[in-house]
Order: sequence, then C-alpha cells, then structure tokens
Amino acid sequence: MVPSRFLPVLRRSVALLVGFLFLATVIPRSSAAPAAARLPNVVLIFCDDLGWGDIGCFGAKDLRTPQIDGLARSGTRFTSFYVAQAVCSASRAALLTGCYPNRLGIHGALGPNQKIGLHPDEMTIAEVLKPRGYATAMFGKWHLGRPAALLPIRQGFDEYFGLPYSNDMWPRHPSGAVGTYPPLPLIEGDRVIEEMPDQSQLTRRYTERAVDFIGRNANRPFFLYLAHSMPHVPIFAGPRFAGRSKRGVFGDVIEEIDWSVGEVLRALRRHGIEDNTLVIFTSDNGPWLSYGDHAGAAGPFREGKGTSFEGGIRVPCVMRWPGKIPKGRVSDTPLMTIDLLPTLAGIVGAPLPSRKIDGLDVLPLLRGDPGATNPHAAYFIYYHQGHLQALRSGDWKLMLPHTSQTLGGRPGGTNGIPTRYQQVPVGLELYHLASDPGETRNVIAEQPEVLSRLLLLAEEARQELGDGRTQRVGSGVREPGRVE
Repeated sequence: MVPSRFLPVLRRSVALLVGFLFLATVIPRSSAAPAAARLPNVVLIFCDDLGWGDIGCFGAKDLRTPQIDGLARSGTRFTSFYVAQAVCSASRAALLTGCYPNRLGIHGALGPNQKIGLHPDEMTIAEVLKPRGYATAMFGKWHLGRPAALLPIRQGFDEYFGLPYSNDMWPRHPSGAVGTYPPLPLIEGDRVIEEMPDQSQLTRRYTERAVDFIGRNANRPFFLYLAHSMPHVPIFAGPRFAGRSKRGVFGDVIEEIDWSVGEVLRALRRHGIEDNTLVIFTSDNGPWLSYGDHAGAAGPFREGKGTSFEGGIRVPCVMRWPGKIPKGRVSDTPLMTIDLLPTLAGIVGAPLPSRKIDGLDVLPLLRGDPGATNPHAAYFIYYHQGHLQALRSGDWKLMLPHTSQTLGGRPGGTNGIPTRYQQVPVGLELYHLASDPGETRNVIAEQPEVLSRLLLLAEEARQELGDGRTQRVGSGVREPGRVE
C-alpha cells in the first residue's frame, strides 16, 4: 500500500504519463524517420546517349551543369565507369539485373513490334530492395519490353510513368523517313494515357513525378529510377529552357536535365533525407555521333554509341552518399553498371537473386577504402547479336576482331539529320588505357604475356556467355521474356 504522503506525487506522475501517451498518438511524426533508424534511399538517374564529355565536371566547356557539378563536389566522380553494351536495351538490362545482357538474351535495342523483353523471372534492383521494405518507382524510358506483361510494374516497381522504348520509335522520323512503328505511347502503370505525348514536356513531367514520389515516401526507404528520354534524338527542350544555352537545342536539353537533377536534390533536402540517400547519376551509353550538332561528345575517347571503343561504353558517373562516399574525390578505378545491384543488395542486407548474376559488390571502391581493388578479372563488352568485341582488365583493353562503325573523321549531321556511318574492320588490338585513353597506339606486339592472359579470359567468357561471331553458345545463357 502506497503511503498517503506519496499519493500527490504518484497522481502527477500518472497524469504526465497519460499526457505523453496521448500526445504521441495525436501529434504527427516527422516526415522523415531518423537516418540511423532506416535503410538508405537510392536515387538512380539514368540519361540516354549522354556522352562522357557532356557534363561540366567531366570537361564540357560550353554546357552549364551546375547541379550535376555540385553533386560531384559533394560526392565522387567515377571517370572509368562502364556500361555493358553501347546501346539502349542491352545497357538497361545490365543496369537493372547485374547481368551481362548476353546472359539474358537481350541484344541491341528492342523495337516496339518485338515480342521479347526482360524475362519476368529475372530480378531487378527494385525486386531485390522491395522485400526490405522499399517503395519503388520508375519514371522515364523503360525499353525492356513493350507488352504489358513485361512493363516495369511486373518487375518490382510500384509505380511507372514513361515511354516503353526510345523516343525516335514512332511512325515518322524527323529525317522524313516513314517507319512502321506504332504511335509513341506514354504509359502509366500498364495503361496508355497518351498516344503521342509532347516530347518537349517529358523531362519536366518525369521530374515532377520523381519529386512527388520522394515527398510521398520520405518516411520510408525508397528506390527511385529516373530514366530520362533525353538527350537521345530527336531532342526537345521545354519552353523554360529553349534557346537558353550556348549549344543550341542540344545544350538546352542538357541544361534542362541539370535542372531536373537539382529538383530531385532539393526534394531530398526539403524532406531532410539527403544525408541518408545514395544518389547515382550516369548514362546508358556514349553519344550518337552521327547526329552532329544534335549529339554530345565522348571527351578524350574514341568513337561513340554503337561501338565498343571507349567513347561508346565509358560514361559519366557521379555518386553521392554523405558520410559514406568521399566528398570531392575522383576515382579512375574501372566499374560497371552490373555491379550496382549486388552492391545495393549488400548495403541493405538483401539476398542476391537465385539466378546467377555477373556483377560483384564494389562498396569498398565506392567508399574509397584504402587498398580496395576491383574484384573482377575483367569486364566483357558484347555487341551486335552477342558478339564478344572487347574486354577491359585493369589498365588494359583488348579489342577482338569485329566490324565497327565510324564517321572516319567526317562531321556529324545537322538539325537532326544524321550522317551515314561507314563500316570498318577492327583487328586484334591491345591498348594501355592509363597512358593511352584515346586508343591510338596498338601495343599488341610489345605485350605477348598480357595478350595471352586476356585471350584466356575471353575464352572463359565465350564458354559462359557465348560469342555470336564464333558461333559459340554459352552454358550460362538464359531465354528472354516472350509474349505470344
């Protein structure tokens, strides 16, 4: 029994406890949970045909990209970041699954009338993160299968708004050529909401969706995949940006993408979650050089989109994760998009897909850990219906015999009309990229031991992933998704 002299104190204590409990139920929680109590958000911004030399912090002199440049200053700029193939669909398949596109049966760029795409049994980054409580959304260009059964909402994304394929895949091309494509559909979820959207509004509309998604999910971990349709031709800039740049409509488009990055970063800051968000900005392949003044630049590298030279497969990449990824650093260690899925899985403690993947966890390289090295013996570059064309191992790049495309020193086209490429043979060529990033000096005769090692690695890749040029079928190749 409580003595009577303590009863007033006890009553006050009980009243305070009841009051606290009441306030806890009626006062709304902060829009963002404490960073230490939740898994990190992931924002992946993926441009289309953006070249290594199209961003200020990567050397562009006449393009204003203050938001992306600021992202680089507050994070790390990766200057040897690779895509798995220098073309749309194959590159995106590798990004989202951690697999070489050859393993998935995805080659080149899928047209609107094709009945294949990413197999539903392949796990995307979204499907890896969802079981850990992540909200997931994709806004922009998908290009991994047009039928409803192959769209993003069947591959782990809660929300989708965008184009199912490239923005030039519509009945009449700007060059005047009449194609056999259906109208260019804008899709929400799995439903077409517009047959021919105004492309000058796409960057803005994708960005507004992204900002809204961040706001609605600021109190839980989320994965946002913002895949811009630009600067893939035909290029369009919104009214706010038309005529603003020093580089004509191409510059206008780049500056609008930079604005979009800024809007996303401001949304993270506004909701108090920027310190707990990993932001990745990169591109699907190098510039489409045949379009000249409507195309970007590959910086110091050789060739562009559609080739396995550095200009086609090395793309700009910036990552920021405050307190985890060093600020203001530049890393030239090779990395590839296939490494993102396993790295993110490791960060959030998610199991890897049951099907074999090719990427590896490279978090020590992202953090800049002392002594960290790339865990891959080599990265393999395929193109043209599964032809093994190149591999990079450390500072070395081996080109395997194939046919490639080039402008041969001629200028690209003007006003959206491309110059025709010429086809040229590529032989067995060895380049030391650390001293020769432009791939100008074939040193194969001087490095027989390096050549032998790289040829053995190429043969291992053929056994696992095949090689269309040598009529090899890989033991690890899987079927794409198919729709009757």
